[in-house]
Amino acid sequence: MTDKKLFCLGYGYVAAALARRLKLEGWQIAGTTTSEEKAGAMRESGIEAHHWQGDHFNPAWLDGADAILISTPPGKKGCPAFYAASDAIIERREGIKWIGYLSTNGVYGDHNGALVDETSDLKPTSERARARIAAEAEWAGLGVAWLLPLIFFRLPGIYGPGRSALDTVRAGKARRIFKEGQVFNRMHVDDIAAALAASMENPRIHDLYNLADDDPSPPQDVIDYACRLLNVAPPPLTPLDEADISDMAKSFYSDNKRVSNARTKEALGVTLKYPTYREGLDALMNAPE
Repeated sequence: MTDKKLFCLGYGYVAAALARRLKLEGWQIAGTTTSEEKAGAMRESGIEAHHWQGDHFNPAWLDGADAILISTPPGKKGCPAFYAASDAIIERREGIKWIGYLSTNGVYGDHNGALVDETSDLKPTSERARARIAAEAEWAGLGVAWLLPLIFFRLPGIYGPGRSALDTVRAGKARRIFKEGQVFNRMHVDDIAAALAASMENPRIHDLYNLADDDPSPPQDVIDYACRLLNVAPPPLTPLDEADISDMAKSFYSDNKRVSNARTKEALGVTLKYPTYREGLDALMNAPE
């Protein structure tokens, strides 16, 4: 057991998965949320919760933190966590052994289906991706200036309990939208948490990791597999240019790339429990209610 403390700037889906893993090892967990209702639920589960909406940040919240996870998305004015908490982090830098920043592999943009790794060019195709690149640069500058143990993780599509193609199909919201040659990487949230935990044990190996599964696949194939597991007929296949979806939804199809996870596996010794969406959906299908 341990008396270590993780502070989550933004207690979202990934942070909760990492917290579940670390709590088994005796870690104390604290974090921020924009929802007072969610803060109450966090406290009921033994998490030190702080209702924070991007305005005043109490530096004392970070007292005793050994590790910090940053998952707040950037806005038009940059990363809210950076402007709110960077001074407090600097003041407590001697006790902080690991800082993880959750970014997205969307920063690579469109590579026409080619394989990208941590050294690949950034070709953002959306304002969201450009904002992520700017936020990464803000934090990277701080890390260099103050020698912080700051590590970036570029995440793919995230799925897991309550958030998967199975849930989409069950809710009657599944679409099989087709674009020739289009593939995406995705990753089970528990594998993401395992990679983050492995990095916490070896924070100085690399300062950037791509997190992804082993099988970048067309999105319609994932829906088709979920339908087979649920024994329901799949929705019709719809070409992207005929799909009645929002501009934001269409923007996700602007990028086409395969993301290498070789560095994560080799440097951190990570073995994926769910190397493809098939193993992940199988496990979710067979999970107890």
